[in-house]
Amino acid sequence: MGEKGDIRVVVRAAAKQKVLFLPHAVRQILRPDRAISTFEVRQVIASGQVIEEYPEDPRGHSCLLLGRGVGNRPIHVVCAPKEDYLAIITAYLPGAGAWSKDFRARAKK
Repeated sequence: MGEKGDIRVVVRAAAKQKVLFLPHAVRQILRPDRAISTFEVRQVIASGQVIEEYPEDPRGHSCLLLGRGVGNRPIHVVCAPKEDYLAIITAYLPGAGAWSKDFRARAKK
């Protein structure tokens, strides 16, 4: 899975089998200031772009996806494809101060 395009295919294939929300992800999407639906997460998986890849992640090769939710709001989803499911590690609304205007790159400090 060397190139960013490769992991997107693996992520989507794993998601077709099953999507598993890890406890941290559940806590994050249920926060009142986020209120991210599982539908929105699935939308990001289906149509989002890989903006970062983490091949050395202890949880397994994972990536950060950027997609759009309800009202076209930007949503980041960190996920790790497994053999028979896609693990959702977290999902959040990227902050303007921490990310570029298009939410694709981390802001320079």
